[in-house]
Amino acid sequence: MDLNLTLRKLGYVPVAVIDNAADAVPLAQALIAGGVNSIEVTLRTGAGLASINAIAKSGLPILVGVGTVTLADQVLQCVDAGAQFAVCPGYTSAVGAACIKASLPLLPGAVTPTEVLNCLDAGFNVQKFFPATVFGGAAWLKMIEAPIPQVNFCATGVAASDIPAVLACSNIAAIGGSAVATREMVAAKNWSLITENAKKMMALIRESRTL
Repeated sequence: MDLNLTLRKLGYVPVAVIDNAADAVPLAQALIAGGVNSIEVTLRTGAGLASINAIAKSGLPILVGVGTVTLADQVLQCVDAGAQFAVCPGYTSAVGAACIKASLPLLPGAVTPTEVLNCLDAGFNVQKFFPATVFGGAAWLKMIEAPIPQVNFCATGVAASDIPAVLACSNIAAIGGSAVATREMVAAKNWSLITENAKKMMALIRESRTL
């Protein structure tokens, strides 16, 4: 998978915290109805792997990834569950090596030039910029592109007001976040609200990409 091209086509990757695996497929359906064709299911709850497995087995047209991968030992479990890509809030060589060995595309987190270069040196030219707004948002992206133009980013932790400027940066492949489908919305099974949120987000992304 060419992660950069894939993310650029998707535009948005919702970050989902799911407490009940039975909610995974309805959530995926709600996102698809709103024009979102990807999801990052985190390992922050005990239902994470089962949720990924349910979506992967559903046959729905959605790219399913696993988030909050922090240990190398988690990688094979994620692959067995059906994850198609992994996301780490930071980066360790152990996690990176495990993902490469398992042929699982990884978005490693980086927020300093040294971290970006370390991830690039390990073979990862698409990285997670998190938390984006806290570390400078669009200004950071523009500054880092000059010395390291070969790296593209998926930005998460982007304040709503910063989304257009971040998406206008040429080194942004996509943005991600939990606002479209919060943990509370999923637990309440508020699928219609999630679909409407997804439609609004994708409309904003289409508008911002033209800047």
